[in-house]
Amino acid sequence: MHVTTADRGTLVRGRVAVCLLFLLAGMAIGTWTARIPSIKQELGLSDGQLSLGLLGIAAGAIAGMQVVGRLVDRYGSVRVMLPMAFAQSVVLILPAYMPNLAALALALFAFGAVHGTLDVAMNANAVEVERAMDRPLMSSFHAVFSIGGFVGAAVGGLLAHAAFTPAATFAVLAAAIAVLALWASRWAFAVPAAPARADADATGGAGTAGWDRGLLLLGLLGICCMIGEGAAADWSSVYLRDALGSSAGFAAAAYAAFSIMMTAGRLVGDRLAARLGPVTLVRGCGLLAASGLGAALLADHPVAAVIGFGCFGAGLSCIVPQVFSAAGRRDPARAGQALARVASLSYVGFLSGPVLIGSVAELVGLPRALVIPVVLAAFVALAAAALRPHPFTK
Repeated sequence: MHVTTADRGTLVRGRVAVCLLFLLAGMAIGTWTARIPSIKQELGLSDGQLSLGLLGIAAGAIAGMQVVGRLVDRYGSVRVMLPMAFAQSVVLILPAYMPNLAALALALFAFGAVHGTLDVAMNANAVEVERAMDRPLMSSFHAVFSIGGFVGAAVGGLLAHAAFTPAATFAVLAAAIAVLALWASRWAFAVPAAPARADADATGGAGTAGWDRGLLLLGLLGICCMIGEGAAADWSSVYLRDALGSSAGFAAAAYAAFSIMMTAGRLVGDRLAARLGPVTLVRGCGLLAASGLGAALLADHPVAAVIGFGCFGAGLSCIVPQVFSAAGRRDPARAGQALARVASLSYVGFLSGPVLIGSVAELVGLPRALVIPVVLAAFVALAAAALRPHPFTK
């Protein structure tokens, strides 16, 4: 694709629009996470009851991902992602007004459905911008999502400290999200409808976006990576506190190191992808993740564990963005369906990872259970050839 000076300006604005969408999606998740304790207290929920309510987000996200792919391929990513961006501001407010657990679960289902739909659609648009600019961009978009999560959690925490109710907190952040969505709607990059898209509609979405071996392998790599992310989120601090005997404050440093290094890795990931190529980058990332966490488990020391989880975060940082980018490039006319399938599998990995680690830990102990994400990261390194690039569509 030849890009003129005028086209270049359009693409730069389109890139900014994608960043805004990733930012607002991360802010929504971060804000909700920051106010979970208040919602729990207001409704008088036990830990078990809260976990049942939170399943609504997961169920909604997976449900949304089942339908969004075909919508993106039929109508284009922009026509799906922009309404969902505005809807994200609305569904963020709903949980604050729910009177009981059942109502909360329904509100969170709506939140998850909108978030899952937006996730696939904005990733599809990110692939379109990436292809048009003929350069890797996906890692930076995912870095912006991480930054948005931090901003949402930080602002939500500050407003909670200032005695804002959850409803007031969600209203403030929802207004900010709506402004970002409006900005994105003015600059979003829309790809002209391709003739092949009509073919995809006529066949009901059959073709290369189906479960061919290559797409299934990409989904498997996504599962492996997201199991590691879920395990780090839920078990890193527990490992330091219970298995290594560190203080609660120092134990929290493990996930902080993981998150910081993941964000840092994504900020430089595009340059690394351009220089090394996705196969070499993902292979190196898998090896870094496996060796970093593996060495920390062998060292059996709190400081080594913090360093190890930092290396694990840096290693995982670029894998999912490269997997999503590869899925979206397999067939531009059916990119939405391919991304939806891979994202759904990856999301299942994120949800099942903590449960898997916890179940195995019951049998063999947490240190040995954490060998699972080490092995999965090593598998990603071995299977990195699945990301062998196809030339960007010109």
